[in-house]
Amino acid sequence: MIDKILQFALKQRLLIILATAILIGVGLWAMNRLPVDAFPDVTNVQVQVLAEAGGMAPTEVEKLVTFPVETTMGGLPRLKEVRSVSKIGLSVVTIVFEDGVDIYFARQQVFERLQQAREHLPKGIEPQLGPVTTGLGEIYQYVLTSDRHDARELRSIQDWLVRPILRTVPGVTDVNSFGGQVKQYQIVLDPGKLKSLNLTIGEISEAVEKNNATVGAGFIEHREEQLMVRGIGQARGVDDLKNIVVKSSGGTPIRLHDAGEVIIGDEPRQGATTYDGKGEVVAGIVMMLQGASSREVVAKVTEKIKTIEKALPEGVRLVPYYDRTELVWKTIRTVVTNLIEGGLLVIAILFYFLGNMRGAVIVALTIPLSMLFSFLGMHWLGLSANLMTLGAIDFGMIVDGSVVMVENTVRHLSERKEGTSSRHIIYMSAMEVAKPVLFGVLIIIIVYLPIVTLTDMEGKMFSPMAFTVGFALLGSLILTMTLVPTLCSFLLKGKVVEKEPGLLIRIRETYLPVLRQSLANPKKTLAITGVAMAASLLLVPFLGSEFLPSLDEGSITVQSFRLPSVSVTDTVKTSAAVEKALKSFPEVISVVARAGRAEIASDPMGIDISDIFVSLKPRNEWTTAKTKDELVDRMRERLENIPGMTFSFSQPIALRVDELISGVKSQIAIKLYGEEMEILKDKANEIAEVVKKVEGSTDVQVEKVSGLAYLQIEIDRAAIARYGISVADINEVLELASGGKAVSELFEGQKRFGVALRFPTAISDNPGKFGDLLILAPDGARIPLKQLARIKTEEGPAQISRENGSRRIVVECNVSGRDIGSFVASAQKALEARIKLPAGYYLDWGGQFENQQRAMARLAVILPICLALIFILLFSAFGSIRQAFLIILNVPFALIGGIVALFLRGLPLSVSGAIGFIALFGVAVLNGIVMVSYFNKLREQGQSLDEAIVNGAIIRLRPVLMTAMVASLGFIPMA
Repeated sequence: MIDKILQFALKQRLLIILATAILIGVGLWAMNRLPVDAFPDVTNVQVQVLAEAGGMAPTEVEKLVTFPVETTMGGLPRLKEVRSVSKIGLSVVTIVFEDGVDIYFARQQVFERLQQAREHLPKGIEPQLGPVTTGLGEIYQYVLTSDRHDARELRSIQDWLVRPILRTVPGVTDVNSFGGQVKQYQIVLDPGKLKSLNLTIGEISEAVEKNNATVGAGFIEHREEQLMVRGIGQARGVDDLKNIVVKSSGGTPIRLHDAGEVIIGDEPRQGATTYDGKGEVVAGIVMMLQGASSREVVAKVTEKIKTIEKALPEGVRLVPYYDRTELVWKTIRTVVTNLIEGGLLVIAILFYFLGNMRGAVIVALTIPLSMLFSFLGMHWLGLSANLMTLGAIDFGMIVDGSVVMVENTVRHLSERKEGTSSRHIIYMSAMEVAKPVLFGVLIIIIVYLPIVTLTDMEGKMFSPMAFTVGFALLGSLILTMTLVPTLCSFLLKGKVVEKEPGLLIRIRETYLPVLRQSLANPKKTLAITGVAMAASLLLVPFLGSEFLPSLDEGSITVQSFRLPSVSVTDTVKTSAAVEKALKSFPEVISVVARAGRAEIASDPMGIDISDIFVSLKPRNEWTTAKTKDELVDRMRERLENIPGMTFSFSQPIALRVDELISGVKSQIAIKLYGEEMEILKDKANEIAEVVKKVEGSTDVQVEKVSGLAYLQIEIDRAAIARYGISVADINEVLELASGGKAVSELFEGQKRFGVALRFPTAISDNPGKFGDLLILAPDGARIPLKQLARIKTEEGPAQISRENGSRRIVVECNVSGRDIGSFVASAQKALEARIKLPAGYYLDWGGQFENQQRAMARLAVILPICLALIFILLFSAFGSIRQAFLIILNVPFALIGGIVALFLRGLPLSVSGAIGFIALFGVAVLNGIVMVSYFNKLREQGQSLDEAIVNGAIIRLRPVLMTAMVASLGFIPMA
């Protein structure tokens, strides 16, 4: 088969050139259509169910909203886990499916079950599905600022001008509004006037609803025309609302303004955005549709913003503070620079060792052509071009096969005798190495199979890389068997001179006596290599382990934590202090703090938590620190001077992805499961104290599940029974006294704003006044609340988190100064010695550690299977079990250099490092095949074993050196 392919390539040379031209055209077409992003999207397949629950406390949200939604999701096809968070007036249930489930199928399944759940939810609760986006979906973020407009006006501009326009951009699934004040028409009722006018809240609510509506009554025919009949009764503003008649008393109408005041106010909120320490602004977050290209979508968004800026009111500025394309282009520049530098290093090695310019050009041409072939495969599978898929390509491995073939061809052509056909020599030279090249490259492709089997986050991170490298290697193999012999026949005509470089000659002169000594003393040689192998393995426990080296996103995200009972006003004030402290660093461009939750509460933070986005200048402009870690340490030191707050440092994408995947925003998550919240809280605090003492722990935080201040009104059922008052009567008054009760909507053109009933702030802002609230009895008497209920202030739960049907609390932390694997081992040992859990309570470890353990466990199973496949291929190639074992035994010794290099650099063994070792195995096997196949040829020619080994090793020294050097040096720029 191989001989026919080579014969075809040398006979139909123009056809091969034409096919190559087609590959170039189609490859460039595929390249231009590849989605481009900074990193692969590692978000799992998940659907969020978001439900606003008014002013409900977390315990009521869990019982009445979260639990019914959770239970109806049980039994969904390919369901992996269900987790939830219940907070003040909000339920967020995250349903995670297995990898490979179509997101729209998953959403359809959840939506169908949600219809069943609605039957069990309180009246007025309408759960919605979250947007179709991922952890990488927040691609463009901006703030609206103005010296002339307040937070309410800015929020209206965001909601009714900027957001609708941006939502028309292809690839944008939604635009989330964050901060500012949402405009609301408020009917502020005076309890004294309600009493004197003998009005009830129900009468006022009913009057507003009935007197604020427009109805299409139908149509009539008049002569030859059809006339539509409309009853226009929609209120147009404050004056219309004021004049709504509630009822008539003695022929005198009682209007709304007689019972209180109609004003324009603000909806209750649980979120705020501040900017550069200058006060409140309104933020917008553009969310990309899952599967879209961030580069293309941001480009369209940026273009659309030019239109929006022309429509903004005078004095309003739209200021972007996070643009994903900056990171994308930075990553692309890094990858392209590394690929170019790696390619130049590879080409330089080829020129130097081959000693033939034309031969080096032939090998070098396979690099871009193999890449184009890889782009075709990526386009076919829908992979994106990013740091992992393109950055992992080693040009050295790509050219290994063509290096062996061209080196052998050049050597034979330089020894050609007069009258011998060069094309025949090229054919014979190619046939000589075609089999080892074929099996060698196939084996390199096979060693990447374990990576393809990875699942979850690590699968999404590394599988695209394995496919990309596999496509490039497959392309290089096809080119080696077809195009390389063809180009040799065109370019290696006439006299071919083989010029060995001086370095190769000196290496050979040193290598030959060492080789002879090794053959003369096999036991001593095996002992030395065995000791070297054992010594390197002894270094492994000192390497440590981690999931992935952190990727620099360019920006910093700081999370700040306050007491759960903190108010929005105090949060805004303390955020300004944090922003000013961070802005004092000359490396910082801008600081935006987002506290609490946005309109689409896919990230359900409380008002006590802020995500602070710190945009940084280019690294060459830094003066405070030389590295990002050093800058973070300096920032941490300065922020420690701010009382009442703790901080955690991360990066924008890393923070969001960690939260979406594991439900936490740190590298390590210690999850404690149980039933009683008090026990969970106490044990979590004990765990945190132990973890803080483990070397390397930073940003240790316990999930804030308590500390929220409650004004508890415990209704006395015996008392309300005496007056004939219902619980609903009391709850209605309490609703007005706190957040207000929405009763209608008012339209201003296309804009719509809520109309709410409420009591004056003098009551709602003073807990002591609640006891004086009057409750209307059926007989017309008005009874003070303090006679019907016990009113007290106490501490209660701030949020309740659940996972797979059980309550849980999380102790989270980051690791600094050591690897994650050794840190977790130390922490686990410390917790086992000092923490005793009650029956029914248990611990689980999550975050990056969980990903790393899962990946390593899977590789431990798949690697032996992969080695068995390699052994079968080797046996097929040589027909000898002994020779197959000989080549396989070469693999462990390839570990020595890699382990020593990691130890000397102080680098832990990560999943990406393990994948590097897998690639190394492939190169080691290829070199073994090249050597052993030539030994066999020399033995067939009658040489003794020792002669065949010495002569074969000397002749094959150059291709082995070249393949090893181009494979290793091709990766140097990435280091």
